[in-house]
Amino acid sequence: MLHITNGDVAADRLREAGVEEPILPWRDVLHDGPVPAGLSDTELAQVRAAFLARQGSVDDEQAILRDLQVRDDTLRRLAGEPILLWFEADLYDQLQILQVLDRLRRLDVDPSTVTLVCVGEHPGLTRFLGLGQLEPRALLSLREQARPLTPDAFDAAEAGWAAFTAPEPRDLAAMARGTSASLPYLGEAFGRLMREYPGVSDGLSLTQRRILAAVEAGAGTMGEVFRWVGEQERRPYLGDRSCFAVMTELATCPEPLLTLGDDDTEEARAVQLTPAGRDVLDGRRDHLALNGVNRWIGGVHLTDPETAWRYDERRETLTPPR
Repeated sequence: MLHITNGDVAADRLREAGVEEPILPWRDVLHDGPVPAGLSDTELAQVRAAFLARQGSVDDEQAILRDLQVRDDTLRRLAGEPILLWFEADLYDQLQILQVLDRLRRLDVDPSTVTLVCVGEHPGLTRFLGLGQLEPRALLSLREQARPLTPDAFDAAEAGWAAFTAPEPRDLAAMARGTSASLPYLGEAFGRLMREYPGVSDGLSLTQRRILAAVEAGAGTMGEVFRWVGEQERRPYLGDRSCFAVMTELATCPEPLLTLGDDDTEEARAVQLTPAGRDVLDGRRDHLALNGVNRWIGGVHLTDPETAWRYDERRETLTPPR
């Protein structure tokens, strides 16, 4: 059996629990950067490696590319074996599930040979943060909840991946409203994804708005802001590297909304609101009007403030360009 999980922490926990079968960590932050439709697996790996290297989590683009290629080759090589997926309910994991299942469908894998463990809560934990939070024995016990997937699950994953990678986000709202017995957290994840589009009222994504609010509330370092933002999420999905990248972007745009200190580590760098940041947070000015936009969300490349899709906070849906 091939075990696929969301990253190295959960993979290590499974090994600690005694799993000796192959374990494949699915390493990619798909909610960050370009994930355009119409590319081969090799081409997409190249796009993702280039982005991840620019983001700075690992500087060596070729090393990242090799890691993604080994991951993809492993999936193709072992796709004929029974597969057990270990994932969580948050946006980070749900996008990974979509990519894995979409690829398994293209590899003509029988859905009944794929079982899924996907959890959003756990007994005894008031706040479930992820599989890596569990002791090895508790993690392994989740295997009892695994159920074989159905063709409907593959259908939902294929539709979700197509909606996420499309050049326009026209189908995201329908995915957010949809339900899937096999993928019960998918609609909620798409609802969260839509909130990462610029807001109608201020041009801020929900994450950007929470970062500014954290600083206003007294968070004084990048590390404190990251923890404050995570506490606001029902299902935390944003890693520190991704959150720090958003803060850096807000501090280096043409009209900065934040100022950052010069400490050696990002965790310790001081953070302050600028007057422009306070104006945007208060809704007096628009972030996109001030600073423009050049951002990928899945397959959508936002480049023009005048034609960018935005999230309407009152209607809780995306609005097309006017």
